[in-house]
Amino acid sequence: MGILRLSLSTALLVALASTAHAQQPATQPGTAVQQQLTPEQQAQVARQDAEMSAAASQVMQMIDGNRAGEVWDGASQAMKSAVTRDDFVRQLNVDRNRLGAPTAREQPVVSRSQFRAGEAVPEGIYINVASPTRFANQPEAVRELVSFRLDEDRTWRVSGYSVR
Repeated sequence: MGILRLSLSTALLVALASTAHAQQPATQPGTAVQQQLTPEQQAQVARQDAEMSAAASQVMQMIDGNRAGEVWDGASQAMKSAVTRDDFVRQLNVDRNRLGAPTAREQPVVSRSQFRAGEAVPEGIYINVASPTRFANQPEAVRELVSFRLDEDRTWRVSGYSVR
């Protein structure tokens, strides 16, 4: 799996959106956060949302294809420090075996957050992509979440995956 690279200006935009997000419940178009951004910044956020949604879709497809180990291999060091490769693969297999194969994924929702040192999540800027997903063994949609962290080298890497 490839990793996403952003320009410094895009990374700074994420920081701006993350800071504004801390004061607002969402960063969806039309919210107060989006209205604080210039039209150019709004367009940049929309492009980034599309890129991150595509990257999350790629991660989900890899997991669908029993390639969770490869997802871990390309993940952020923050994730690798939190969970071993074997534990990540094992837990995903347990979750996915319980749910069955995915049957439908709805439009993803992208959110941003920033954590400071000492919080429950490692310090950094994160983008989360959540998709309501239906699975063969689960009658109702569950939230399938792929999280990305902007690492110190300004590269977005997977920092988490969960289904709830």
